[in-house]
This record gives sequence, C-alpha cells and structure tokens, in this order.
Amino acid sequence: MLGLPNGRVILAPWSEQWHEGFLQEKEKIEEVGRPYIAEVHHIGSTSVKYLRAKPVLDIAVELAEFKDGVYVSSLLEQLGYDYKGTEILPDRHYLSKGSPRTHQIHMFERGNSYLMEQLKFRNCLRNNEKVRKEYELLKIKLAEAYASDKFKYTREKASFIQSILRNYG
Repeated sequence: MLGLPNGRVILAPWSEQWHEGFLQEKEKIEEVGRPYIAEVHHIGSTSVKYLRAKPVLDIAVELAEFKDGVYVSSLLEQLGYDYKGTEILPDRHYLSKGSPRTHQIHMFERGNSYLMEQLKFRNCLRNNEKVRKEYELLKIKLAEAYASDKFKYTREKASFIQSILRNYG
C-alpha cells in the first residue's frame, strides 16, 4: 500500500512491497539520470524493516554537483515526478509523485550533512531493535495527536532523532 493524502499523517505496517517498490523506482531513476546521479538511497521509515511508516517512499539521490539538480529534475518529470524546487527543505531539490503522494525524492550534493544524518539515522534504526521500537511508539503517539498536521508531527520527532544522532555511532 502506497499513498498518503496531502497534509495527513497515517501510519501503515511495514511491507516488503516498499523495498521492492524502491528497487524498481531506483532502477528507473538511475536510467533517466545518468551520468549526473552518483547514488540512490532508500531513506525514511519505509526503508526500515518492521517499522510503521507513512506509506510514501522516501528516496535520496546524490548528485556530483548540486547545480545539476534542476536538469535532473526535468528528467525525473518523465517518470511522473513534480519538481517543487529548493525552498521546501534545506540544501536539496525536492520532488513528489502521485496523488495521493506515493514517492518523494530529496536530491542532495554528494556528502551533504542532511543526507549523512538521514543515512546514519536509518542505519541506527535498522541495526538497533530497541531504538526502532522506541521510535515506532513515538510515531504512533504523534500520528494520533497530529493526524491532520504533518508539520507538527515531523517537528515533534526532531528531538528524538537528534538524540539518536548524538548518541549512536
């Protein structure tokens, strides 16, 4: 199951289909974005086995040079993505796909600190069951409290995420 209505916070149980969907999308992204794309990563909660998540695939695309993001975005539009620009989230080109939204791409320059944090947090959740379960409980609580406010839901997770980034690996 993929798809999240705009502005809503709905968590779904983890699905193997998320991993399979990422692999299929990664192949398409790499095909249209060659040679500008250095690496494609599955990030966010859908990339962590057994973690409830908003049913939207988060994909990080590493570019050799940030300036290439506008051109690569025009290529990704062939796959149904809508380019949202660089002002929505810091230091990245942002794109989304679907209505309701099923995929989102965050394009960073290789080595970007936000990307490195995303990968570090994802890896911690993948490798530490205790942290994964704590994070899932927090997400469930916040999804119930802020079902109609995705920005508040995201802000309220920030202190937990920063604590993990400081204390693990």
